[in-house]
Amino acid sequence: MNQARDVLDRLTDTAITHHDIDAAMNLYAADAVVMTPDAGEIRGRDEITEYWHGLMDGFPDGRYETISKIEANGKAVDEGYFVGTNTGPMKTAAGDTIPATGKQVKLRSCDVATVNGGMITEHHLYFDEGEFMRQLGLTPG
Repeated sequence: MNQARDVLDRLTDTAITHHDIDAAMNLYAADAVVMTPDAGEIRGRDEITEYWHGLMDGFPDGRYETISKIEANGKAVDEGYFVGTNTGPMKTAAGDTIPATGKQVKLRSCDVATVNGGMITEHHLYFDEGEFMRQLGLTPG
């Protein structure tokens, strides 16, 4: 009954709390699709791994502050804040590297994960990319 909720909770714990991206990838189906505002459609574990490393390597102290959690019909939804200090370089979707800014971000986000057979098959991440860049000091406020 709570399979989707359990899988998304484990992903958040493994990827964000413990920064173990490689272990977190075992929660995605081999042909999983992730949709993000900054990178668009990401297909397969290799590309998903690269995306997660690009984000989490830039925020070694990153954490997730939950506002609410919902589960229904094989989907789990998390609403909350990603909080962290950008002390490492970040890879962009275009393959560029953004040097660390030293700025802290508190970015409101929502994740929707579809789970089938205990694996994430689709994962949609929603956040304001412009607000992210403003908080990093990379675009005017």
